[in-house]
Amino acid sequence: MPSEIISLILTVLLALYFTSFILYIVRLLKGPTLSDRVLALDSLGYDLAAFMLVLSIYLNSPMMAVCALSLALWIYAVDIYIAKYLEAKEVGG
Repeated sequence: MPSEIISLILTVLLALYFTSFILYIVRLLKGPTLSDRVLALDSLGYDLAAFMLVLSIYLNSPMMAVCALSLALWIYAVDIYIAKYLEAKEVGG
């Protein structure tokens, strides 16, 4: 019984993540400013990492959780890179 409830909750979460992915992609393509597009890309990346964690629980695959962690760290590094570029319009020393 508890595994059926967990399976149902994970299925609902996966559907919600797919819906949010579609909305983020629409905002990424349609965003009126560069800030909106960067925020949509950032949110899409972090939601993808969370989606991978939910999927790893659903599939009972701990290796996917490691990939989600490395994806989240990579997204953080890209955030710093984009913020530095937008602040000074240059990247480097």
